[in-house]
Amino acid sequence: MKKISVVLAVVIATLGLASCSSTNPLDSSPSASEGSTAVVVGSANFPESELLAQIYAQALRAKGVTVTTKLNIGSRETYVPALKSGEINLIPEYTGAFAKYLNPDADTSTTEAALAAVKAALPANLTVLDPAPAQDNDSITVTKQTAETYGLTTIEDLAPHASQMVLGGPPEWKTRSYGVPGLKKTYGLQFKSFKALDTAGPLTVQALKNGQVQAANLFTTDPAITANGFVTLTDTKGFFGSQNVVPVIGTEVATTQVSDTLNAVSATLDTATLASLVSQVVTDKKDADQVAKQWLQDVGLS
Repeated sequence: MKKISVVLAVVIATLGLASCSSTNPLDSSPSASEGSTAVVVGSANFPESELLAQIYAQALRAKGVTVTTKLNIGSRETYVPALKSGEINLIPEYTGAFAKYLNPDADTSTTEAALAAVKAALPANLTVLDPAPAQDNDSITVTKQTAETYGLTTIEDLAPHASQMVLGGPPEWKTRSYGVPGLKKTYGLQFKSFKALDTAGPLTVQALKNGQVQAANLFTTDPAITANGFVTLTDTKGFFGSQNVVPVIGTEVATTQVSDTLNAVSATLDTATLASLVSQVVTDKKDADQVAKQWLQDVGLS
């Protein structure tokens, strides 16, 4: 009996050690080495965000970091809770829009102000790294015919005519501070109605082209603006603010290796480059992962 008891004790102890030594792939406790850090990269549900997520993921993999991706998650209302909970722990963001999401009264007038506003409002388990020179801003865009008919060059010019127009944009724009309510507050725009479409994507472009909406939210790097001869109205009051691309990351995975890698990516990414890469995905129909791979090779980051 004594011998059996000893054997059982050894087995139980062995099982206990095995259990204690098992690790969660997202475990980033202080005892974990940087090389073992696992990063889950997410993206919003539009092509540029997916492209940037692929760039981040592939740049990190090239440095030996374990990376998985969860792409096309949805809007901030969906992926920010996932960031806070650690379901994902890295996502490309835009300083001004993210600052306004976190704090509707944030000052986003400059790159520095927008970045400071993000940092001030982030929960303790999240941080931001270096912003890229690249900016992609929200816009109010109209067709060339609409611009000529109403003499539109700025968002302010919409004020006497908005009541005759349908505004199109992503569903969340109906209530976001930098959507319909903000346009009313800042520019006095009272549109006839708001039509929920996609996030500055093909549904929005088509709705603008066929007259379902007379004004729409598109991103300034969208190649559809040039391709269709659309007119982006000047934001004279800086409503949309500065929108530099910036990695938002969980502090538990923001190791020196990870941070340095992503900061090197940001340092190399300017607006013209971003627009060109997005055009390859949207217009040329290339896979985002392949466009990301080629660019990282071209700039020596893979």
